Amino acid sequence: MTAYQVDVHHLTHTCPADPEPHPYDTRRTIVAVAPGGPCRRPVTIRSGTATAVIACGRHAPREQQCPACRITVIKHQVMFTFMGHHGPQHPQTGTAA
Repeated sequence: MTAYQVDVHHLTHTCPADPEPHPYDTRRTIVAVAPGGPCRRPVTIRSGTATAVIACGRHAPREQQCPACRITVIKHQVMFTFMGHHGPQHPQTGTAA
């Protein structure tokens, strides 16, 4: 199993459409990779007279992949940064004189 450790950083704000803090941008950074090794169930692909042997992870759905080809993503650290209110800088209140 190939495992990727990922840091997730959410930028949040409030706005006139939704006064509750909510994410508007999400960044993911790969911080570590643990390779799973060589494929244990290679697949033979035939196209006309040509044949090729490839890793099952490049061809088979996830449920049918060998443990070495299967990819797992692990959240290492999740961060939230509140960026404040995004909207009109000077909202008008009251009536004009």
